[in-house]
Amino acid sequence: MAAMSDYADLELRFAEIRDLSAASSLVGWDQEVMMPPGGADNRAHTLAALAGVLHERTTQRSLVGLVESLHKRRARLPRVQRRSVELARRTVLKATRIPAELARELALAESRGLETWRVARQKKDWKRFEPALQHMVELKRRVAKLGAGKGRLYDALLDDYEPGATIASVDPLLEELRALTVPLVRAVVKRGAKVDTSPLVGDFDVAGQREFSRQVVAAMGIDAARARLDLSTHPFCSGLSPGDVRMTSRFDPRDLRGGLFGAVHEAGHGLYEQGLSPQRARTPLGGAISMAIHESQSRLWENLVARSRPFWVYWLPRLRKTFPRLRRATVDGVWRAANVVRPSFIRVEADELTYNLHIILRYGIERDLVEGRLQVSELPERWNDGMAELLGIRPRHDAEGVLQDIHWAMGLFGYFPTYSLGNLYAAQFMEAARAQIRGLDARIARGDLLTLRTWLARNIHRHDQLWTAEQICRRVTGAPLSTEAFARYIHAKLAALYGI
Repeated sequence: MAAMSDYADLELRFAEIRDLSAASSLVGWDQEVMMPPGGADNRAHTLAALAGVLHERTTQRSLVGLVESLHKRRARLPRVQRRSVELARRTVLKATRIPAELARELALAESRGLETWRVARQKKDWKRFEPALQHMVELKRRVAKLGAGKGRLYDALLDDYEPGATIASVDPLLEELRALTVPLVRAVVKRGAKVDTSPLVGDFDVAGQREFSRQVVAAMGIDAARARLDLSTHPFCSGLSPGDVRMTSRFDPRDLRGGLFGAVHEAGHGLYEQGLSPQRARTPLGGAISMAIHESQSRLWENLVARSRPFWVYWLPRLRKTFPRLRRATVDGVWRAANVVRPSFIRVEADELTYNLHIILRYGIERDLVEGRLQVSELPERWNDGMAELLGIRPRHDAEGVLQDIHWAMGLFGYFPTYSLGNLYAAQFMEAARAQIRGLDARIARGDLLTLRTWLARNIHRHDQLWTAEQICRRVTGAPLSTEAFARYIHAKLAALYGI
């Protein structure tokens, strides 16, 4: 009975930690979406103060003692509570390794770095951002050293987003992706096939794009009473709780693809957040399994659904109602325009084939930055050379090169690999869904997106963190994560599009 009483105390304490974390996320969301530029400096201090309070609550001596005591007696607890104690211990141990002052300094640097990056990107001025990034890298190296023990520095940061993942486990998968992708990209480029992009590129007023995107997102199953879709410099999704999900996108009046597919991508994240258990949201078990599983949901909806031909069978007639100039557009024409394979500079607008090369580039850069093999001052040259090597193109300025992503400004080192891992999970999950849902593509062609949403919620979302990413992959697909399903998928698509 003592163990059960202590466990109830643990859940009570973690409820407060989750609430503080949600408050910090809300303040961060406001900074990117609603805050006037003049509030940047004060906002940085607000986030730093919240980070300090959150760190203090998570590292309280009484909480550390409670967690360790429960961990020693975990055999007496039911399986679900044992898993909860393991997760609580992981959270507490990670927090106690970081001094409170460092936690506050990180929050301050992240908030200030975000604003500095925003201006630097707008002005295409790397030198404006370089000092802030140098400071961030120094802070993240300190964090990595405190958490790495005898392991690799980068592993300690990767583990924050993909628990249990290491350089040793990620490198082989990304190397297989590189070996698969580079020859295919070269084959497409050599073939020189011209694809008519006019069905999705041209004059598309932003108000119409936003309304069409809202319709698609609603059809995916996003509950509007528990979510909102706003505008931001860089699209993102912030899940404050299953009942409060904040998504953003950005829209280009000359190109429908970025806004639509960005909205679908973030709605994929949003469906995961809304599918989590409200009852566990404020406990150690609450939240997503890992960022790669999270990214699998967004990439699945963006690429394997919204870029598929069945999707456009249903949605093209509705797009014509919003943009009558598309009255002569065909399903095949729109499908091909949505799937153009072409080396390009901007990751979030990259096609499925070249996208992983963007991630491989960023992964290598941030790994070497953290481990001291690359200096911040060398980053633009490394970036541009990497783009030339992997994609055969060289950025014309820093905004379409090293300044395009928000992640490093916010201190998200270790995050980038989860995008490619997410692509692999997405392909495996979609294969499993097709095997278990009779006529899935026909359903999508009729506009039925809810059957797939329900399958994902039942098999992935509702479990929160009861299982590890590896366990959920085996439970859903019957196999460990690999490149095989993605290879089958991308080969079939390129064969249909380009005859390759």
